[in-house]
Amino acid sequence: MRGIPFSVWRLMLAYALMMGGTSLTVLLAGIISLQLAPEPGLATLPIALAVVGVAASTLPTGRLLQRFGRRPVFLAYGVLAVSSALLNAFALLNENFWVYCSGAFVMGWSAAAGHQYRFAALELVAPTRAAQATSVLLLGGILGAFIGPELAVRGRYLADTEYLASYLLLAGAYLLGLLVIAFYRDAPVTGDVTSGGGRPLFEILRQPVVVLAIASAATAYGVMTFLMTATPISMHEHAGHSLEATKWVIQSHIAAMYLPSLFFAGLLARFGVKRMLWFGLLAYALTLAVAAVDTQLLHYWLALVLLGIGWNFLFLSGTNLLPHGYAHAERFRVQSVNDFLIFSVQAMVALGSGWFLLRTGWGGLLFAALFPVLAFAGLLTVTRALRLSRTVTR
Repeated sequence: MRGIPFSVWRLMLAYALMMGGTSLTVLLAGIISLQLAPEPGLATLPIALAVVGVAASTLPTGRLLQRFGRRPVFLAYGVLAVSSALLNAFALLNENFWVYCSGAFVMGWSAAAGHQYRFAALELVAPTRAAQATSVLLLGGILGAFIGPELAVRGRYLADTEYLASYLLLAGAYLLGLLVIAFYRDAPVTGDVTSGGGRPLFEILRQPVVVLAIASAATAYGVMTFLMTATPISMHEHAGHSLEATKWVIQSHIAAMYLPSLFFAGLLARFGVKRMLWFGLLAYALTLAVAAVDTQLLHYWLALVLLGIGWNFLFLSGTNLLPHGYAHAERFRVQSVNDFLIFSVQAMVALGSGWFLLRTGWGGLLFAALFPVLAFAGLLTVTRALRLSRTVTR
């Protein structure tokens, strides 16, 4: 990726370490909760609370960014991330499910800053390189896909309490990320940002390009989280696959979420944003079809890989659409509301994922996931009549 400044690559490394915590939580939280929770139906609650933490944090984080700039907020949230890993370790040591849930929530709250790295990357390059910068940043997710699960498995028996050392290793990874982000230098916060200038927020949000951008990213996260949250429990506890096999599927899934970023800029230039959105929906449809056939390891693996690819196409398309709907002075308000809406959807589906799995089984979960895919396909069809492409290319 020639021409991408080193500061974007630095953000990519920090993002990788943040995503390591996310992938570790996805792999372990459900399995650990089955041992600690007062009832099995609460097994996915920590993952859901991690997502709720992200959603609850987005608007306050946006105000902090608007007032102080990115670097101080990134550093403060890095300290919070380290604290969350230590809190989870404390919960395991004391076998306290509710403290473990609290640690997951704090981890999610701190991750809201990490999700802002993609917008920071966009602001460090010219508009013509925006897709490349986004692709570089999200490559950190590939590293995170291997960092978190490896910390989980390698730390499993390092201490007398199972998985305690996994979270201590995660605290060390977060410390490294804090060191990396300490070298980040944000552009000065100018008067146009702090003054709250720009159009009314509702006027911005009702633009077709903004509606489609937010709906694309919300669909990407909603369907992906709904299935991914339930997969470790379905695989390990219900279908009887080993932890190593479950780790491999989750690693492959997260790698598939980010590996297409290597090619996304070229694909976007060749096919355009609408076709990339349709490709993402097609990948989601194939995910549901493959997963419905059987619960063998290969079916889990292929379905989760397709799920990751679909997420990439939908989420990156939405991320690149959004800046076409706001001016520079409006960016912090729109970005924070965008993330609030996306991660609120993710939080709701994460809360419902465990309930659906335990009451309807894997097949019922897949059937429920079909409806948001169809709903977004309908929205995308309607936007053709609105001639969205003219709005995007202005």
